[in-house]
Amino acid sequence: MGPLSQPLLLLILTALLSTIAAAAADNTNLVFKGCADQNFQDSGGTYKQALTNLLDTLITQSSAAKFFKTTSGSPPSSITGLFQCRGDLSNEDCSRCVKRTPDFAQKLCGGAIAARVQLGGCYLRYEIAGFRQVSGTELLYKVCGSTRASGAGFGDRLELGFEEIVKGVGSGNGGYYAAVYQSVYVLGQCEGDLGGGDCVNCVKNAIDRAKSECGSSIAAQIYLQRCYISYSYNPRGVPADNQQPISPSSGK
Repeated sequence: MGPLSQPLLLLILTALLSTIAAAAADNTNLVFKGCADQNFQDSGGTYKQALTNLLDTLITQSSAAKFFKTTSGSPPSSITGLFQCRGDLSNEDCSRCVKRTPDFAQKLCGGAIAARVQLGGCYLRYEIAGFRQVSGTELLYKVCGSTRASGAGFGDRLELGFEEIVKGVGSGNGGYYAAVYQSVYVLGQCEGDLGGGDCVNCVKNAIDRAKSECGSSIAAQIYLQRCYISYSYNPRGVPADNQQPISPSSGK
């Protein structure tokens, strides 16, 4: 086979760059947001400065870590926040993702005293001191694929995939697990400071939610307060890169 012609080579390079750009965009696309109903009562700018300092710290840390949690300001005007990136992201992609979250939080939540912004590859959340805590297994958001599977084969494969998620997040790998099992791509991740047993329990709750909320959908994403899972089934085989569930039909 002879050398590629210049136009063909250019076409291949353009297609490759487009694929890379699309993958990067997926990581920084908005999945969902959650905003408190109450806004900061901050005539002196104390909360605003604390939040600015918090976000600056989180962005700085995102170039070296995939999870970081800290508090800014002094009680009662302190704000606690964290970010977490998907376990398979590089430090560069993690940082790129986290840097997008403050703008989303500002545009979508304004001066809310608590906010969570979930992007494809990372999330950010923050809250003022004393904000009402919710259960770590509370359902925040779900996406169920509109395509349904028929036959027992899919259900058996998915069940085995779920079992692998539970074993994977509990195996001491930082609460992150992703794998392909018989054409089913499965992923699970817990918040970085969630202990092993609590992580497993959270993921089990997410799996139960997936079964009850999405039934026979061939793809789903389930986000709880402190963990999430996703799966995607392709009978023709699952691509090597991380595929997010497609064709969403509903969300909380």
